[in-house]
Amino acid sequence: MAPPPHRSRREVEAAAEEEEEEEARMSIYRASRSIKRRENSLYNALRSIYEDSVFVAEIAGLWPQLPLVANLRCGLWYSPRFHSTCYFKSTDGHTNNCSFSTSRLNLHVAHLAGQRGGCIIVDSTRKGKRFPDSMSKTIPIWACVLNRAIKDLLQTMVRDSKRDGELLNISSNEGAEMMPTSANWDSSLHLPLWVPDTEKAAIEGRLEDWTKQFKACGADIGSLASILRKPLQPLWISQRTLIWLNEVPDYNSWDFTPIILVSASAPDGITEQRTSSEYSWHYISGAGDDEESWARGLSPKLFWEHAFDLIDAGPELCNRLVADIVEKERVYRSQRSEYFPQVTVKPSELLMSSDNPCFDGEPVMESKIMNTDVCVNPLKVSPPIEKQSIFWLGSTNLAVASTLHVPDALGVVDCVLNCDANSTALCIPSSVFYLHLPILSSKLDRFSVINNLPLAIDFSKSNLIRGKKILVCCHTGEDISICVCLAILAFLFDERGSFDGGKSFVGKNITKWEMRRQLVFICKFAVNARPSRGNLKQVFGFLSRERERLVNLEPDVHAA
Repeated sequence: MAPPPHRSRREVEAAAEEEEEEEARMSIYRASRSIKRRENSLYNALRSIYEDSVFVAEIAGLWPQLPLVANLRCGLWYSPRFHSTCYFKSTDGHTNNCSFSTSRLNLHVAHLAGQRGGCIIVDSTRKGKRFPDSMSKTIPIWACVLNRAIKDLLQTMVRDSKRDGELLNISSNEGAEMMPTSANWDSSLHLPLWVPDTEKAAIEGRLEDWTKQFKACGADIGSLASILRKPLQPLWISQRTLIWLNEVPDYNSWDFTPIILVSASAPDGITEQRTSSEYSWHYISGAGDDEESWARGLSPKLFWEHAFDLIDAGPELCNRLVADIVEKERVYRSQRSEYFPQVTVKPSELLMSSDNPCFDGEPVMESKIMNTDVCVNPLKVSPPIEKQSIFWLGSTNLAVASTLHVPDALGVVDCVLNCDANSTALCIPSSVFYLHLPILSSKLDRFSVINNLPLAIDFSKSNLIRGKKILVCCHTGEDISICVCLAILAFLFDERGSFDGGKSFVGKNITKWEMRRQLVFICKFAVNARPSRGNLKQVFGFLSRERERLVNLEPDVHAA
């Protein structure tokens, strides 16, 4: 065996220097990671959200009659009082990849704005941007497409009424009022100034196709036209927006229905290290985003129920307090047979220290935004309007809800189809037919939905035939239960929405576009519906497979 080659002294010294440099690089990397972890701590996130909520409360106070709407999921953290929620995805507004989604029409937002004269939508974004793409492009595209469809309908109504020799069957004065409404209806695209002209032109080139898709998807454009007296138009407000409080315009004076888009977080460039009388903390822009990575099981609802205690606890006690809050909520829900995820936290992360001084009484934060002397307490707002928990899908005898609200529905339904994979045994009376299908999301199991749909269809068919009312539930009431209802409607109901037990299913044309039409029908009633693409693909695969199977069986049936 040959001896190892002899290295000169210079080579040994060079190797030692390389090792020292590598060790130094690793030390710098570890230090930077440690600093980043400290900056992105749980307390910093919650304190940042609380600070930003003061700004949101200020803006909401400028137009108190307008309902506050949270864009899920990030926006839900920034106020304890929301009238409703919406779901506009930033991916639909990404540069050179803009789209109009018929799966996320958010028509309830347009209806709400029409009823109340406008609305305020809250969201936030990570540092580097003033507004998320959902506000810069997704919502403006949505508003423009709806405006174009409504204008086309109004013009058609006026044209048809003139052809028939009467003006919409109403008096001449009312007709004169209607004419300019349709003729002057603004259907142009309104984008913020920071969107380049080239991108704006590209978006405008696709508006006609998007409008045609919207008209064809089965949405009730007539109801939108009847409730919206003015076209929709977005306005943008961030923490850099200058507003003169003595010149805040009355939204009724505008010739459009305002969709006020509030980006809650301070953009990059504002000082990030902040201090209070007790300790310093690091501001995180868009802290409410990606809650799974930092919230440790805390929800927006739990946060606002304990906001003062959490903010007062300081950085060193915050982790322990959150763990206690989440555990108490888990125990409370388990006693009521409700599922609540258990969060495991490393002991090293439960930092403890001596008690910090508490606020004397109820803390009120003085706002320095917009150079005013207004004192704003984000928790001192009117209580939220009670949210609808059970959604009936028209006259189909189908309802959708989360498993949390099943007890509330037991008095009005005959059957429960529980699709919550994490649900414990529910206390269901013997008079109610019950089936539990533990369906997992497509992210966890790509075939869970498609494998469980046959049982869901059989259960629904046997009960709908007898005129029973069925509640379909899942953990959120927004995804899997919506997909199961979509399959039931497509399989057991005809194109007019009447139950036929599947007689017309073989003759149906199962296309993704037809599925979108059915989904629009569901979303008309279940306004919180947010089915994932992976789960919808499984529904489409199931329907296509079953139709092909039944078509192949037909010759055998006729031969017999």
